[in-house]
Order: sequence, then C-alpha cells, then structure tokens
Amino acid sequence: MLLKEYRICMPLTVDEYKIGQLYMISKHSHEQSDRGEGVEVVQNEPFEDPHHGNGQFTEKRVYLNSKLPSWARAVVPKIFYVTEKAWNYYPYTITEYTCSFLPKFSIHIETKYEDNKGSNDSIFDNEAKDLEREVCFIDIACDEIPERYYKESEDPKHFKSEKTGRGQLREGWRDSHQPIMCSYKLVTVKFEVWGLQTRVEQFVHKVVRDILLIGHRQAFAWVDEWYDMTMDDVREYEKNMHEQTNIKVCNQHSSTVDDIEGHAQTST
Repeated sequence: MLLKEYRICMPLTVDEYKIGQLYMISKHSHEQSDRGEGVEVVQNEPFEDPHHGNGQFTEKRVYLNSKLPSWARAVVPKIFYVTEKAWNYYPYTITEYTCSFLPKFSIHIETKYEDNKGSNDSIFDNEAKDLEREVCFIDIACDEIPERYYKESEDPKHFKSEKTGRGQLREGWRDSHQPIMCSYKLVTVKFEVWGLQTRVEQFVHKVVRDILLIGHRQAFAWVDEWYDMTMDDVREYEKNMHEQTNIKVCNQHSSTVDDIEGHAQTST
C-alpha cells in the first residue's frame, strides 16, 4: 500500500469550485473519449448517507488501455477498463477504483475542500492520523505536464479570465492570490502482488498526479464557460455530456465487455 496526500490550490473559492469541478469532469471525460479513452457513465443519481447527508452517487467505467505502460498492456485484455464509484457530499467526496481483471488492485481517494492555500496539516487526522504519508503540493501554474496534453489556452501562466479577471498566474501565486482554495486528496493505492507491488503503485501515483494536474488546470482555464452556471445548469450539462460520451464509448467497447468479464472470472 502506498499512501500520499495531494494538495492542489486553485484561484477560486470552495463554492465556485463546486460548479467548476462538475463541469470540468464532464467536459474532460467527453474529450478523452475522442482519443479512445472513454468514460462510460453507468449510474448517476442522488444518494443519502446517514453520516454525510445528501449527496450524489456516480458509477463509471474508465477505459485506460492506451495509458498503460507496455509491460502492463502485455498482460491485460486489449480492451481494459477500471470501475469508478464516487460519493459526492461536497465539500467531502469519496472515490474508489477497482478492476475485476485485477482483484488485488484498488485506489481509494478521500477529498476535502477548504478556502486556504493548503496550510491545514491536520485535515485528515480522523482518516489517517497515524499513517505515514508523503504530502505533495501540485502547482497548476508551474508544474510541468506531459507534452502531449499541453495546450497554451489551458496554461494558467498565459490564460486570463474575462469574467473574473483572474489568471496569468506566476511563480509564487499561491502566497498572494485572493481568492484561493485547496483541494486536499488522500490517495491510497494498493496492488498486492509480490514482485510488482512497488512498481505498479508508484506508476499509478504518477498517473493520478498527472490527471489531477491536468484536470485542475482545465477547471480554471474553462472558468468563463461555467462561472455563470447554477447547480441546476451544471447538472443538466453533466447529463447531456454523459449521454453524448456514452454513445461514443459504447460504440467502441460494449461488444467486448462480456469478453472482459469472462476473462476476469477465468483469471480469478
């Protein structure tokens, strides 16, 4: 098991980010499906928890074969997907990733959002007080992203919002920018297979970090698209994007899903 805590600051408030997060996830998932890395939405509905209250439950299939390293592609089915289950009780969320083909693999993410610059060192005291973990700050303006994902229009160093006036973030922006909020993510990766555990867990954390960096850059770069939306507006947008994305993904992958499940049961 490899545990890390990621802290991603944004030039937004927690209330603003609630809309931006939903918009970014929906638009990003739709864009990824164009590259054959689709996200199929299986379920998306209100959910009530006795402790956390009202929220939203979402289940997705995330097709990731092209993101796998060559040594992994050699041992998994040609069409490979991970199941994502998410419980959104904003400003607290839980996300879990599992794969029927790899029963000893899982990712567990707990997220909390606060209006500060990532300065709360005790935010996960109830969840992981005595667990050793590395704290990793992710800077949306200054950290490098994989070259294939770079777009100047989504670069916070160059982008300036017309609606908010925020943008063109420079080194050290987190120390002086207002407003500012932080997404705290406690990420646990497990791959309990002797000989591969360390390699796989480190690789998965690298992928997670890249996705967090890219997604949060996009959430800010698209701020003028979602800034005037209400929660009802963004839920309607989310529904439309899910429908369009599912059409693309199901056309590409649905004929092979039964084969994957059968292969997984045989392997297990």
